Parts: sequence; C-alpha cells; structure tokens
Amino acid sequence: MTRPLRVAIGGAGPAGIYAGNILRRQVAESGGEVAIDLFESLPAPYGLIRYGVAPDHPRIKGIVNSLHEMLDSGDLRLIGNVEIGRDLEVAELRARYDAVIFATGALRDAPLDIPGIEAPGSYGAADFVAWYDGHPDVPREWPLEAQSIAVIGNGNVALDVARVLAKHPKDLLPTDVPANVVAGLEASPVTDVHVFGRRGPTHVKFTPIELRELGEVPDVDVIVYDDDFERAANDPHAEQLLASNNQVKVMTRTLNGWRKPADWQPTASRRLHLHFLHAPVEVVGDGRVEAVRFERTRPVGDGSVEGTGEFVEYPVQAVYRAVGYASSPLPGVPFDERRAVIPNDGGRVLDAAGSPLPGVFATGWIKRGPVGLIGHTKGDALETVANLLADAAAGALPAPAVSPGADGDEVLELLEARGVPFTTWAGWLALDAHERALGEASVAAVTRERIKVVPRDEQVSISRDGALALS
Repeated sequence: MTRPLRVAIGGAGPAGIYAGNILRRQVAESGGEVAIDLFESLPAPYGLIRYGVAPDHPRIKGIVNSLHEMLDSGDLRLIGNVEIGRDLEVAELRARYDAVIFATGALRDAPLDIPGIEAPGSYGAADFVAWYDGHPDVPREWPLEAQSIAVIGNGNVALDVARVLAKHPKDLLPTDVPANVVAGLEASPVTDVHVFGRRGPTHVKFTPIELRELGEVPDVDVIVYDDDFERAANDPHAEQLLASNNQVKVMTRTLNGWRKPADWQPTASRRLHLHFLHAPVEVVGDGRVEAVRFERTRPVGDGSVEGTGEFVEYPVQAVYRAVGYASSPLPGVPFDERRAVIPNDGGRVLDAAGSPLPGVFATGWIKRGPVGLIGHTKGDALETVANLLADAAAGALPAPAVSPGADGDEVLELLEARGVPFTTWAGWLALDAHERALGEASVAAVTRERIKVVPRDEQVSISRDGALALS
C-alpha cells in the first residue's frame, strides 16, 4: 500500500497491546508504515493486568513494565474511556480503518447452573476481583459479612479470591490495593475459607507459584484432608501426570506437605481449606446462602470424574463461583453465545454463513476463550496479525471510506464533537504519577508503590488535566 495502513484495536489489555506491537514491528520490518489506534473502554490501559490480577502478585504485574514500553514508544496511540458500541459504533470504526482487531477479553463470570446459585450471599468471582482491584464500574462497597465462605473452582482465580478473603488486610498494604478495599476487608469477620474442586489433587488448574503462595500467608493455616487424597489414590491418569509433568509433581509435593498428623490443631486466626473430589449440586438456604451441597466424585481414569451418589453439606454464609470467565458480545460483531467468543478462523472474524468479514479480526480471550497464560496471548496475536497482513498484501482489506484527516485526528474530532471525554497516553502518565504520589504520601507503616484512584470520573479528570499540563 502506498499510504500507511490504518488499524483500530478494541481493547488496551495485553492482547490488544501485543497485537499492536507485533503489527507495528512486522510492518516496519517490511519497509511499510502503519498507524494504530488502541481504543479502551476504561480511562487507564492494561486491562486484566490492572483490574484482574490480585494486588499481591507483583511478579505478574511486572508484565506492565513491558506493556508500558510498547505504549511509551509512541507507535501505538491510546484512546481511553471510549466504549465501542456506545461512543463509537463498529461500523464507524470500519469506515475509518483498513482493519479492526477486537481484543476485548473476557470480563464476566461463566455460569454455574445449580439450584440456589442466585441466592443472596452468592457472588461471581469476576465481580469480586473487579472490586478488590478497584475497577471503576463496580460498587465501592462489598458485603463481607460471612464467617465461613465457599469458593467453587480449582483454578488460579479461585485461589486468588480465597487468598484475598482469608488474608489480613494489613498484609495487602504494600500493594496497590485501594483504600476502600482495605476498609472493607478490615471489617470482614471471616475465619474459614473453603475451596472446592470436582477433580482430584493431581488435576488442579493452579500454577505452582499460586499454590505455594497460599502457605506463605501470615496467620492463615492451610488445611487439606486425607480422605480426598485416599479417594484419589488409585487414579491411573494421576500416575501418568506425576510421571510426565514437573508442574504436577511440584504441586503434589506442596499439597502433600500440608497434610497433618491426626492430633494437629490449627494455631492461626484464619483457616483456608482445600477440598477435592467435590462437585457442587445446590446452594442451600432459606432466603440467603446457608450451606452448599456437594456430591463426592471419583476419578474414572481418563482425567475426568463421575458422581458417587454420596452427598455432603458444608455450612457457609457466602459462596463465590470461580468456574471461569466469559466474553461479552459487541454490538455489530458476530458472537457465538454457546462458546462466548467471536467466531473466527485464525483471527479472521466469520459471519453467520462462515465467511470472513473483510477487515475484521479478533485476538486474545475474545478469540479463543478464557484459557491459557500471557504466552498464549502473544501466540494469538502473531496468528491474527499474520492473517491481517496477508489480507493486506492480497488487497482483501476494504479501503476506509472516511479520511483520517491531515494529522490522523478525525476520529478524535468525532469523539470531541460527541462530548466523549477520552483519555490518552499522556493522561495515563499523569494518572500513574498521581497514584504513585498517593502511595508515597500514605501514612501507613509500610511503603506503598501506589494507591489506585477508583472512581471513573476522578480518573478521567486527573488524566485529562494532567495531559493538558504536559502538552
């Protein structure tokens, strides 16, 4: 193409930023030019890294450093606080760009279809994570009133939720946890958090680091149950995993290390219980959560389990379902409701007839579902970008119907005309500096890297005022 390729990316989390950076690099290597706009519905970038990772995971949050470098290069233009489908329609993006890549992630809880799951006292893990991470679109307060809590799920999100519920808030103070979250957790009367998985201890979906961190939480005893291990002992599939998978070996060693002698007594003020081979069948209660009923399961040798017909109940006053995330549809974009993804072939979005929509692509969790780690997100982006550039080379991308303007600012002028208070990279730098200053000014006894600003309007005001001051 003789003119620069123009690409819009919906979502400024890892998936969108990686896609933009890979696209920028590959076009530059071929001697071409590309203009990339990253549209983000939140005032700040980084998506789930900022709003979906527990605040006490600084190693994972370190990914922000590399994402910062990609955005700070100036090769990707961040346009925040803009919701596609409300502030800009998909058709308007397609009219202004050669291609649009959707990288909007998966932000809502996958359903758990059992009786009573909607009772008061039952919550989605995604909503709770958004609360303790200071997401601007969730309420400032959370009803932490239960002494005994059930967390259903055996993945990293379940462990994050359980750890934050069980942890004393003073031990979160060195992190970027918002002030309203600290206040809420300080008022919590919790003594026991129970994590339930339907498969055996060898088949958990945790990572070794997440699991090991449970045992490092101050004044919290981790409790596992011999009966669960004995029920799983004759699983040949577990034996195969132990022989072939180092991660499974490490986690099995960690779990077995938490088994206690018969006369052991807890000494901590809070307890975190890990239960295996429990399949939830009903949330029990008269008007609110009072217990969760489970069917005990047994391994069947291929990594799956079956019910035993034996049922047990655990009295709890709250239950959190952490059985996965799901993506949400975008107005004007095909969506597979059953799989909760945008239907696609290698990132090329498919219409109802199964044919590619020219110039429309997807990457990340909205493309493949909410599975895998950051490395998988990079692989997704590579595939999607490769197909986008192949379509560009073949002349298969529709030319934009609307001129970008002399400075490429036509879309910004459109947003301004509509009164949309969009934010920019300069604005994020101002908000970032403001949050860090709040951390430095904190009167807490520990050093705080930052204190997050939570309300959306405050984020937008700080970002826009700060961007003006820097200009």
